Amino acid sequence: MEEKAPIIVLAGATGDLGGRIAREITQLGGQVRALVRPGTAEDRLWSLRELGAEIREVKLTDAAGLADACGGAACVVSALSGLAATVIDGQTQLLEAAEAAGVPRFMPSDFSLDFTGLPRGTNRNLDMRNVFRARADASSLRITSVLNGMFADLLNGLAPFVIDRIHRVLYYGDASQPMDFTTMDDTARFTAHAALDPDTPRYLRIAGDVLDAHGLAEAATRARGEPYRTLRIGGVRLLSTLIDVTRLVAPQRDEVYPPWQGMQYMRNMFSGRGKLNPLDNDRYADMEWTSVESVLRAGAQQPAKVDGKS
Repeated sequence: MEEKAPIIVLAGATGDLGGRIAREITQLGGQVRALVRPGTAEDRLWSLRELGAEIREVKLTDAAGLADACGGAACVVSALSGLAATVIDGQTQLLEAAEAAGVPRFMPSDFSLDFTGLPRGTNRNLDMRNVFRARADASSLRITSVLNGMFADLLNGLAPFVIDRIHRVLYYGDASQPMDFTTMDDTARFTAHAALDPDTPRYLRIAGDVLDAHGLAEAATRARGEPYRTLRIGGVRLLSTLIDVTRLVAPQRDEVYPPWQGMQYMRNMFSGRGKLNPLDNDRYADMEWTSVESVLRAGAQQPAKVDGKS
């Protein structure tokens, strides 16, 4: 008798990262059960239907409906993005549904740098993930978080590291501080492997490339075919001051990714507090990691547009 494909429940499957995770789970032989909001437009579902995913329309506030949707799953994966109502409340409801359904494993939407040791207040969005972490760690389920540093895709225009018009790589603090970069595709494939792996640890840390400011400049030089140099803006304390000023003049508290939020993420990287160590890149043999140089070379031809997580 042919063994049935394991069911992976995926919340946030209509998002950019979630859609990529769904594709990779399917390619690895898993069955995706995608949780979507009732009334989700059909044009946002066609790619999931093409993958053969099972679509379940359910609200995160519907405890019974969520538990039913989680029934029989090997793992529940969250790719939800938002503020406290989603990251804390919504994921808690999803976790409780997985517990009620007897699902053995849960993977929260923690795709980021290492936030576990960050002082509270240094990154609003990661503070929320730390709050949910306490709830997850109290669960009877096996919890696994994938931490991937920064999405390398964002280097093509959305994150102010590589500035093409002046051929500079901007940095704060120490130019030799190593930083972690992983593409969304690589993160999605690794996450799919982890979702189908019954023996994952609490944290899996990955980085498609690890570069300091000098390494970024060298990668940009090779990718763009013109020399790039580093440009120090100031110390990390200056960046903190700029964050405070930006929050004052443009608070945008209801936005998931206001400008100051991205600046907070950069501060976590330049300070070294979010550095991933050790890395688990070798856990799955078929992973082929994408370099920052490759990302920048592709971006020189067609700038990337992605909904990043920071």
